[in-house]
Amino acid sequence: MGALGRVAWALLLLLQLAGASHVVLESLEAEAATAAVPPSIVNPLLRTGYHFQPRKNWINAMTEKKIENIDLTVSSENSPLYYKGWYHLFYQYNPKGAVWGNIVWAHSVSRDLINWMALKPAIEPSIASDKYGCWSGSATMMADGTPAIMYTGVNRPDVNYQVQNVAYPRNKSDPLLRDWDKPGHNPIIVPKAGINATQFRDPTTAWRAGGQWRLLIGSLAGSTHGVAYVYKSRDFKKWTRVQQPLHSAATGMWECPDFYPVEAAGRRKGLDTSVSGPKVKYVLKNSLDLRRYDYYTVGTYDRKAERYVPDDPAGDERHLRYDYGNFYASKTFYDPAKRRRILWGWANESDTSADDVAKGWAGIQQAIPRTVWLDPSGKQLLQWPIEEVEALRGKSVTLKDKVIKPGQHVELTGLQTAQADVEVSFEVGSLAGAERLDPALAGDAQRLCGARGADVEGGVGPFGLWVLASADGHERTAVFFRVFRPASGGGGDKPVVLMCTDPTKSSLNPNMYQPTFAGFVDTDISDGKISLRTLIDRSVVESFGAGGKTCILSRVYPSLAIGKNARLYVFNGGKADVKVSRLTAWQMKKPLMNGA
Repeated sequence: MGALGRVAWALLLLLQLAGASHVVLESLEAEAATAAVPPSIVNPLLRTGYHFQPRKNWINAMTEKKIENIDLTVSSENSPLYYKGWYHLFYQYNPKGAVWGNIVWAHSVSRDLINWMALKPAIEPSIASDKYGCWSGSATMMADGTPAIMYTGVNRPDVNYQVQNVAYPRNKSDPLLRDWDKPGHNPIIVPKAGINATQFRDPTTAWRAGGQWRLLIGSLAGSTHGVAYVYKSRDFKKWTRVQQPLHSAATGMWECPDFYPVEAAGRRKGLDTSVSGPKVKYVLKNSLDLRRYDYYTVGTYDRKAERYVPDDPAGDERHLRYDYGNFYASKTFYDPAKRRRILWGWANESDTSADDVAKGWAGIQQAIPRTVWLDPSGKQLLQWPIEEVEALRGKSVTLKDKVIKPGQHVELTGLQTAQADVEVSFEVGSLAGAERLDPALAGDAQRLCGARGADVEGGVGPFGLWVLASADGHERTAVFFRVFRPASGGGGDKPVVLMCTDPTKSSLNPNMYQPTFAGFVDTDISDGKISLRTLIDRSVVESFGAGGKTCILSRVYPSLAIGKNARLYVFNGGKADVKVSRLTAWQMKKPLMNGA
């Protein structure tokens, strides 16, 4: 979209919103706390530029709080929705400050998933069954085209007793869905005998088959088993639990479950949640309360038995993840406009609560929305940033056929890289010098990255990017690959590829949470070729390895590499030459409107 088109779009949106009640964002709280926080944290140039984020205050988190003596674990997955030409984003939000509390379902709308305008909150505590909290939920499109929101409420002051409620738009002809009503028959699902009422939340998008609706609710059975309970209804009012859960595993509480079909052939086309057929596989995703990461399996759904079986018998233990970084409480939705399934994920902060108060905001609601589809192998999902983000690309520079010698780093100059989109293809001349993988670390990518980080010389790698780097190199976040020979030897076994984000040198500020994040990449690198795409957005580094096989998001807060002082390098910390076949970096523009 050109500049003139972007302005016209903004004017049209403002005209359509005329007369609407907008979110009135409160002023910053506790300004005095700023003095105790390093100046870099409150630098406005550390606030994201093109990732969705309200202008102020606290947004979506997984947190534990006590309200009126209730020990409360709060999850945060609110569902997106496409309706009458508009994308709707609902998110848990505190309109009064940059810390947890006063939570409402905030509501923003967009035509293109990039430019967002905030409306008034969609759902706030207002009835007996949500008096003590309106927590996570999902949207479902009814058979007549009416959207419905199912969400978890807390209805007792003495215990964290969780029930499920529904809300409908007051005016279905309003494409912006500005007003929502809660019918008098709420709550529509309550935890009956045998259900842990304090661990019973986050209804999924419902799907329809055989004249009945079905949805899942995450829970905990006993002390160890996460479960996804199936509930069925003919009228969306009276719901009955299926005796056996859809699936269960000894992984701890399952939060924010998501369940959806994907085409088995590996095509990028998405499927509506109610689609089924012989060429359809299913994805069951759960956010694990114990680990605070999102895990998924790919498998088969038996609609008659209401059972889901992972293709990999050990799938629940192998722990495939959407993202191996700072990414939680994710949710997908089907976009009928472009026939794709889009994944959203929330990214937590890496600073302190005092920092959040000082800077006046906390959390970004979403990673860049990602198109998600099944890999042709059928073993895992692939993810890629939605195509709309490319409309924000501006000035670019390209590097081609550049050999990076061992120990060398090369700066990419000619554009500002604090906000950038970088695509690079690497080619390793020889894998003969790859290190043998330590058997003790063969199953734990994150531990392996911690032990063999960006500054540890290897045989093949580390090689990749230094992003948000300072001119003197004291600050930098490394996104890289390392190649290993399999721990077992076995002559014909393919090399093991590790992808890692190492932010341990991302900031001189001592209060940052700076863990390494890593995942193995299921790719054949026998030809020495591998690709990387990294989205850099001031305090967010979001990377996609090997065409979206492995993804890692990290939050970083540099104190030197800010704004025009941020640098971008290609580096090689291994003993083998690495060629940059092609690297293109685009300077990224800010959306006209970004959630405020």
